[in-house]
Amino acid sequence: MIKIWTDGSCLASPGPGGWGFIATDGINTAERCGGAKCTTNNQMEWTAVIRALTAARKHHEIEIHTDSQYVKNGMETWITKWKKNNWKTADKKPVKNQELWKQLDELAAKIKINWVWVRGHNGEEFNERVDELARGAAESFK
Repeated sequence: MIKIWTDGSCLASPGPGGWGFIATDGINTAERCGGAKCTTNNQMEWTAVIRALTAARKHHEIEIHTDSQYVKNGMETWITKWKKNNWKTADKKPVKNQELWKQLDELAAKIKINWVWVRGHNGEEFNERVDELARGAAESFK
């Protein structure tokens, strides 16, 4: 199984943002990051996971570590209801950033994913490193 840590960052919302991920199989480790000039923190959180899943598409089981409760809860709980409700929230409003949720859902459907929430800025080595990657990428778009 491959383990992946993801993070997104935004200097202002909207504003320059970055994403990062680290993937490891216990032997090899890879880091990737990127960003956008005008985005939001949530969009960068999703992008980090989307990019990680795209890079790890040959793996059948993945453990995703994220400090975003929004992404984790969205994928584990809310997305099923949104799809049943034609991409509407419980209060009948359109789900924000549907295109990113749909892209993430499509990728996740092909892989067994164990979602793990980690507290951000809590000293966990890989979570701190992906935060650095995401912030660094965001800084490059200032």
